Amino acid sequence: MRQVKYGEGMSFQVPRMTEEESAAWLGLTAVTQLLPSTLDAQLQADAQMTHYEFAVLTALRLAPDATMQMSALAQSTNSTLSRLSHVCTRMEKRGWVERSTCPGNGRITNVRLCSTGRRELIRATPDHINTARRLVIDALTPEQLNALTEITTVIRDRLTGNTDWGPPSPRSP
Repeated sequence: MRQVKYGEGMSFQVPRMTEEESAAWLGLTAVTQLLPSTLDAQLQADAQMTHYEFAVLTALRLAPDATMQMSALAQSTNSTLSRLSHVCTRMEKRGWVERSTCPGNGRITNVRLCSTGRRELIRATPDHINTARRLVIDALTPEQLNALTEITTVIRDRLTGNTDWGPPSPRSP
């Protein structure tokens, strides 16, 4: 920690990182900023869809009956309902998805993957996988790939509250 003066007579402790910690942190932030825009550019060029649209279509394809409630779909794609609604409007105009009222609860909206959306997703997937391979998978040794899996699992679990360490998170039952 480093003592920092703030105004007259006020000071506080500022946590510091080691060189190794700083290098790891800066590397992670660079990757988290560069990778999404690169994947977005690839999908836009090859399939005329955004990376987020690809994620929405994928989530729907994996859902039972290719249908999800809007709130669940927003949660599974780490998005707001507002953003998802705008994206669904664009995808509805292209015939990729359709929205409908949930049977039994008119306040809930379902989103269903249409056959056109499924075809577009299937068409986009090979180039997307090739890009993921070129940028990440094939650049790593098997040991590095295993380490990446372990590292991203730990970080994802901390971000989502799915932890087996320390005290229970506020979201735990």
